[in-house]
Amino acid sequence: MDVCEYISIRRAYNIVRHERPSSVRLTFEETAVLALLDSSENPLPTSAIANWQHALRPTMTHRAKHLFSLGFIDRSAGVDDRRNVVCSITAAGRSELDMLCSGIRQVLARGKKLTRIEEGRIKRYLLAMGQHYIQAADLILVGLYVNSRDGVPISLLVGALGLLQPTVSMSVQELEDRGFVTRDVPGSKAVKARLTDRGSMAAEELVTLIESMVVKRRPRGSVS
Repeated sequence: MDVCEYISIRRAYNIVRHERPSSVRLTFEETAVLALLDSSENPLPTSAIANWQHALRPTMTHRAKHLFSLGFIDRSAGVDDRRNVVCSITAAGRSELDMLCSGIRQVLARGKKLTRIEEGRIKRYLLAMGQHYIQAADLILVGLYVNSRDGVPISLLVGALGLLQPTVSMSVQELEDRGFVTRDVPGSKAVKARLTDRGSMAAEELVTLIESMVVKRRPRGSVS
């Protein structure tokens, strides 16, 4: 996957997500779970979903509980092992997923990347991207890496990544504390963040991970 395509999808998702009521707002990883269940012919055990997302079982249990509480998935005891809960998407969950993909498509239509993408392909992007957890701070590292080696104003990071200003500010502070980012001195007209050597190495690892993600082709006979 091209890293700029990855950023475009994540940016569009972030914008659409923040337009949703907080009571039904999903993380990117939760939306990816919906995409996985939507693509599966059979219910999936939480253990299998956790393995797919490279997530710990407690993390996946929390995500499943949240999706269930919203009515987006059903949960039931497994046939072979009743201790292993299996999950399936509900009509409400499928409707929410379709709405999010439609919103992503509309945002992308106003950009420079993936402007003619279909909603079915957006779901396949979610499947490829949802297997690895890339948090806001990681996304900022990648954004700095691909946008400018001379630094990027904080305000531009907000627009480029679709993140809220407080999220960007806190993440940049975290990255600065870890030695991955430096910032211009306070009082500058437009405070810029730039990668340190350590930050560049971390960003390169993330870019390599993103480029290893594969968006599967549409199955033959599919109409989406």
